[in-house]
Amino acid sequence: MLKLRKIDRRNVWDILKLRVWESQNSFVAGNDISIIEAYLAITENGYALPFGIYEGDTPVGFLMIGFDTDAYWDDAPPVAKGSYCLWRLMIDQNHQKKGYGKGAVRLALDYIKTFPCGKAERCWLSYEPENEAARQLYRSFGFMETGEKDGEELIAVLSL
Repeated sequence: MLKLRKIDRRNVWDILKLRVWESQNSFVAGNDISIIEAYLAITENGYALPFGIYEGDTPVGFLMIGFDTDAYWDDAPPVAKGSYCLWRLMIDQNHQKKGYGKGAVRLALDYIKTFPCGKAERCWLSYEPENEAARQLYRSFGFMETGEKDGEELIAVLSL
């Protein structure tokens, strides 16, 4: 059964071993970078919720949820203010094409809808324009592209 587990000292090393295919490296930051970014967001009065994605006891991916902006995020897109963000999603190369990505997004949205960091009307995310798999996955949940960008990535929004 697929589940999310908070990253802690018991599982962080297993999550750091997970990798996407080399051809996917430009689509998602490494889990080490993501965990560092989570730490920095938290120390800068922001919200970051990093999770391991597990099938039973086997780690198969990484997911991170954010909320609002932090004190030092100078170039945050306007949609970030007061909204949840599906900040990162990766499925390990050995576990792709098994439905884990879709299952993880479903679990993340269920969690977000409990409003763990406060009430919000929207959840947003961004992805590289050439990442058609991400576009189709997020569209299947109702995320709609806004025409805005976060850096070079396309922004898509879902009403909660």
